[in-house]
Amino acid sequence: MPLAKTGSNPSTPPSILSLAYDLPNICSLVGLLSALLALYFAMTGNYQAAMIGLIWAVFFDWNDGKIARKMKGRTAQQSQVGAQVDSLIDIVSFGICPAVILLSYGDYSPWLIPGAFLIVAAGVLRLSYFNVFGLGGKSTYQGLAYDNNAIILVFVFLLESFITISAFTVVLYITLIALSALNVAPVITPKLNGGVWYYVLALYTLAITLIYGWLLLSNP
Repeated sequence: MPLAKTGSNPSTPPSILSLAYDLPNICSLVGLLSALLALYFAMTGNYQAAMIGLIWAVFFDWNDGKIARKMKGRTAQQSQVGAQVDSLIDIVSFGICPAVILLSYGDYSPWLIPGAFLIVAAGVLRLSYFNVFGLGGKSTYQGLAYDNNAIILVFVFLLESFITISAFTVVLYITLIALSALNVAPVITPKLNGGVWYYVLALYTLAITLIYGWLLLSNP
């Protein structure tokens, strides 16, 4: 549906490229770039670098809304478009990216396709639901927030160095199926991307970057 100003006469919508000048959207797009790098490194088998890209995708996802709330004079149209941009990027970062990581790590076995499908499908359903119904309360969601998929995945991937490839493929598969179920589960979970949790994520992002960066340097 084209955006229009409030009133009886619809206005000409802004150009598509004008959306790129909105600071929260710029932050969202940097997060998309991080997810794209994670996808690239996953497909080339560099999973440590993929984990770094994935956790930074979460960090930028948390920051776009923070920036938007602090900006003054942002129009309703900008807010509406920003919400759509954020939602679409979430599918890439927290659905398609984990799905590709699973497929790539499992050498693209067709047995992994159901798990890859579930993590993406859960996101499509979850984000569509959220776009219509919003938060379950002032600070709660129904189901596990989609960005938690990446937060949990980069932690689980630390096990990869300690077990066999076949065993970790099973761990990865079970993890993504469990996350898919939690994403759409009729349970109430807290909204964490604010307050002290923001600083927890910032420290977590730095720690994950340093750990996987060290692993990259140790295993060139």
